[in-house]
Amino acid sequence: MVTAKPTVDALGIDVGVLSWQRSGDGDGSIEIAFVHDASRAAEWVLMRVAGDPAGRVLVYDRHEWECFLDGVQKGEFDDAAG
Repeated sequence: MVTAKPTVDALGIDVGVLSWQRSGDGDGSIEIAFVHDASRAAEWVLMRVAGDPAGRVLVYDRHEWECFLDGVQKGEFDDAAG
């Protein structure tokens, strides 16, 4: 059974009060916040782009985040930066 990941709205999170970690300064920087959801026994990783006028926030589960970090460490995305 596949269950859909919740949206930020469905999680009931006020993104304005989260502790965001930034990749750099200014608009276009990637921001990450970690959220524990006790009601679902899950941890979510939220990602947004600083200065995005639409305020979009992507939601990843912990496994997806760990797979992404593993790929970064192995250089899987090195060609994407150029």
